[in-house]
Amino acid sequence: MFINIIKSYRYVVAVCDSELLGKYFSESMFQLDVKESFFKGKEGKKVRENELIDILQDMQKEDATFNLVGQRTIDAAIKAEIITQENIGEIQGVPFALVLL
Repeated sequence: MFINIIKSYRYVVAVCDSELLGKYFSESMFQLDVKESFFKGKEGKKVRENELIDILQDMQKEDATFNLVGQRTIDAAIKAEIITQENIGEIQGVPFALVLL
């Protein structure tokens, strides 16, 4: 999974499953563009699930915003207690969640 933490007036945490990076999905009037510039960026890095869970929990304490795409990413976010099943959407079979704390 790739994670990119963007420092703004509040942190934006972008995470996606590696194989989805650079792909585009659309369904009806909805679109999901997994742009490399956003989800990997210059500062992004590849992480394993246990590391991602720790980072997500730390960033939750910072009142971050989360953009999460892909099944492994979503599973890790659930384990980190960032999201629940009710927070998950899906476009072309790809799960995603947007969290504004």
